[in-house]
Amino acid sequence: MSSSVFRLISVVSVALLLNGTAMAEITVERSVGQAQISHIAQLPATDLVILDNGFEAGLRQGMVCSVFRSGENLGQLLLVDLRDRNASALILDLTPGLSLQIGDTVAVKTVSARK
Repeated sequence: MSSSVFRLISVVSVALLLNGTAMAEITVERSVGQAQISHIAQLPATDLVILDNGFEAGLRQGMVCSVFRSGENLGQLLLVDLRDRNASALILDLTPGLSLQIGDTVAVKTVSARK
């Protein structure tokens, strides 16, 4: 993972501790920024997933996204390179026995803390 992702996690953790909400329930919500998989490049070390949206859809480098097909969560991606209208991502996690396909929906994961 990139250092900016670790930095973001550290900042959120410290903010929660300072605000006295360290015991808050943390939930993961999907944001409105979405894309679809337009191509999957199979490289020797990893697969690179190409998305059909980028900066214009609110996507940013380092964001973690969930991948869905017919409402089923297939796994997670890490956005590594962004352009105005497309993005590249690496697969962080994938449900065993499943594979990603062109047309699968990708939504940015956001975290919120609630008491």
